[in-house]
Amino acid sequence: MQIAPSSYYATKSRPPSARAVRDAELVADIKVAHKANLGVYGARKIHAELNREGVSVARCTVERLMRQEGLRGIPREKTRKTTIGDGAETERPEDLVKRKFVATAPNQLWVADLTYVRTHAGWTYVAFVLDVFSRMIVGWQVSTSLRTDLALDALDMGLWNRQRAGQDVTGLTHHSDRGVQYRAIRYTERLAEAEAVASVGSRGDSYDNAMAEALNSLFKAECIRNPVMRPKGGWKNVTDVEIAVAEYVDWFNHRRLHGEIGLVPPAELEANHWAAVRSENYPQTPVPTGAGSK
Repeated sequence: MQIAPSSYYATKSRPPSARAVRDAELVADIKVAHKANLGVYGARKIHAELNREGVSVARCTVERLMRQEGLRGIPREKTRKTTIGDGAETERPEDLVKRKFVATAPNQLWVADLTYVRTHAGWTYVAFVLDVFSRMIVGWQVSTSLRTDLALDALDMGLWNRQRAGQDVTGLTHHSDRGVQYRAIRYTERLAEAEAVASVGSRGDSYDNAMAEALNSLFKAECIRNPVMRPKGGWKNVTDVEIAVAEYVDWFNHRRLHGEIGLVPPAELEANHWAAVRSENYPQTPVPTGAGSK
């Protein structure tokens, strides 16, 4: 195809279009948001993050520019079951949740589960306790052993965090699978001390503890398999994993946008909830018109 010399030189000297300039600015913002969130966000959450930061942009534009730059979210994979039911059928708490993972306030329903991480030094195990209302990870622990202490330490962290904040956990429902860690005498005694109620799903049914299983899946995808978090050469030992889990939980609770709660972080949702409760309990007295005037 022949092109007139004047057209060629006009094209080379023409300044970038307004759209090209805007796209370049947005690409920079998208890359910053993607990197700041461990590289795990897809277009939906990048769009939400930019709008929260005051960058007005259409979702289709974010999708187009992320595709252009080769940026994408991290896919999840199915996790392996780690908690093990005891062989004999023994008396167990009733399933009070029945797959309805719903709460209208913090500390109504917690779910708990374990997952695993392969390191050069052997298997490492991670226990999480999650508040269903806000998706806040209230407690966690890392260990090279699947003994009861792993799950119990995560529970103690959750109880301590809530009590330190002056929150009442009386009547809390604690839901888990049938793993021996959660049915151990020391664990059930600790729940009783906190006046919490134990709930246990049926044997071999992951759907009965689906929300905790979903957290494990997120953790494996966004932390353990994520090249941004994984050390060069892989996970060496339990110390590597413990440091990563601490960083991940901080991001998960305070910065990660959760689609199930309106694309806000758990800490923000809880802060808004408690502010609304305080406002209801201690409404401001309206100032009479003309008060203070002479």
